[in-house]
Amino acid sequence: MADILKPIRSHPPSQIIVAMMGARRHYAIPRILHNSGRLEHFYTDICAVQGWPSLLTHLPRQWQSKPLQRLAGRIPTDIPVNKITSYPGFGLANSFRLSRANSLGKKLAVFTWAGKRFNHLVETSGFKNADAIYTFDRAGLELMGTAKAQGLKTIMEQTVAPFIINQRYMHEEQEQFPGWEPPEILSNDAEMWFSEREKAEWAKADLILCGSEYVKAGIIECGGGDLSGRCVVVPYGVDSRLSGIQRQPHTGPLKVLTIGSVGLRKGAPYILESAQHLKGRAIFRMVGSVDILPAAEAKLREHVELTGQIPRSLISEHFQWADVFLLPSLNEGSAGVIYEALSSGLPVICTPNAGSVVRDGVDGFVVPIRNPQIICTHLEKLAHDRELLTEMSQHARQRAAQYTLAAYGNRLTDAIDLIPVTL
Repeated sequence: MADILKPIRSHPPSQIIVAMMGARRHYAIPRILHNSGRLEHFYTDICAVQGWPSLLTHLPRQWQSKPLQRLAGRIPTDIPVNKITSYPGFGLANSFRLSRANSLGKKLAVFTWAGKRFNHLVETSGFKNADAIYTFDRAGLELMGTAKAQGLKTIMEQTVAPFIINQRYMHEEQEQFPGWEPPEILSNDAEMWFSEREKAEWAKADLILCGSEYVKAGIIECGGGDLSGRCVVVPYGVDSRLSGIQRQPHTGPLKVLTIGSVGLRKGAPYILESAQHLKGRAIFRMVGSVDILPAAEAKLREHVELTGQIPRSLISEHFQWADVFLLPSLNEGSAGVIYEALSSGLPVICTPNAGSVVRDGVDGFVVPIRNPQIICTHLEKLAHDRELLTEMSQHARQRAAQYTLAAYGNRLTDAIDLIPVTL
């Protein structure tokens, strides 16, 4: 019979293995599960508490390159080291392969190799006393298959809308804005192959966690309505370190901040058009790696300040600088930077595709994709009505208070207790 979402609180998974490459949301998932007594073990690629990477924490910061600084910051706080197994050799090999992948096709090949290799390493290490496994999109297919064969429940998190949806938007943007990014030509067969691998993960999952309704809708669009019973929306949460930022009224142009990679997916051309229209009335700043071609970058720099990638420790300075946060993305999961902006007291202007928790007209504005005219209308309103700006800032902090890490942990464990069962 069909899968349905049904509480099984008498027999929820009690011991869960987390298999995660990278430091997603500062290791929030394994930290939450450990704090709730549910973490059996945490497998990851590379972190700074085991093996040779742990030596980096003893190096003076000035001796470390930016990549080494990021690696030294990979510390799974509050998780006992004996509950962590990392594979630094694999992590280094994966980073090296990605650094040499100069096309989308090559990157997808690396992602697939890394997912399979990581899955094999975890399977070899074993599932210990776990009764469930937690994986992430595009990196857990083989592992979930093995886990199900051994009777474990399978949980996966879909961190972004499906691959084929992202490709559709990117093809359209590259046609609309030629010369912004190197054309990524991927055969239809390659796109479909990677998309089918993603769908195979959904089929293996007992529970699919989505950061937003936008992600859930994308899964149902691509995978069929029969998945809706296994998809549960669990918005994220952030720590409260940005909530202490104090905002002082000021005169002069409105300060508009965007944080994220500078490119087509994040809506860079629409930020440029907004900046051109509001010249003299608003100042625009984009913080993040610049992933566009030199001619487009030069044009963008005429109207927008580009900082490039910065250490995470400096992000709060930019939130302090801004009056408004802008993210006109075409495709996200549930952008963590929006939660941070709300926490810092910034009204947010974003699209539905950003997967945010912003309430339109309350703590920001939700605008259609590809519509700089509406973005400008709202920015002009906030520039002229500073009382409205202050009111929305207060509402932003109130909204963020509902999306703390503690609240996220409660939502996450509640969702795990509702793993679908087959009748």
